[in-house]
Amino acid sequence: MGFMNVMRAATLEQLQQCLAIREEVFVKEQGVDPAIEIDRYDDSPLACVHMLLTVEGQPAATGRIIRYEERTAKLQRIAVLPEYRGIGAGRRLVEAMEEQAWRDGFRRIVLDAQCHAEPFYVKLGYRTVSDEPFLDAGIPHVRMTKEKLEPAFHPEPLS
Repeated sequence: MGFMNVMRAATLEQLQQCLAIREEVFVKEQGVDPAIEIDRYDDSPLACVHMLLTVEGQPAATGRIIRYEERTAKLQRIAVLPEYRGIGAGRRLVEAMEEQAWRDGFRRIVLDAQCHAEPFYVKLGYRTVSDEPFLDAGIPHVRMTKEKLEPAFHPEPLS
């Protein structure tokens, strides 16, 4: 597969591309009710941070970041179109979302992963914090979290 790029959706057109990916994955493929799939965070590119991953310029994956608590961001609506699965697009997207969250000053990330995706997030350093799966839009999920690793402090040696 070709060149991957991840950007923050800044225009209405880019937001529409994000929503189209979500409709394909969540509504058509997984049967989620469109009435609960779209919410106030999708009103504009400024309502939250929408990320768009393209492959060779074609929209391929998306996710969004909302403020969950003062220092905690929540990753949501992470979706990769079927034809772009298995090439590292999901990993690339989540890593870019994390970088954005850390840059925005968050120190912790939470996400609700569909159970089948739990091992994927574990590989990316997330740990499961819910005692048992719960249903969201009729699909079993687990709550997962990751803390920002502070760089180790190495004082300059005195010369």
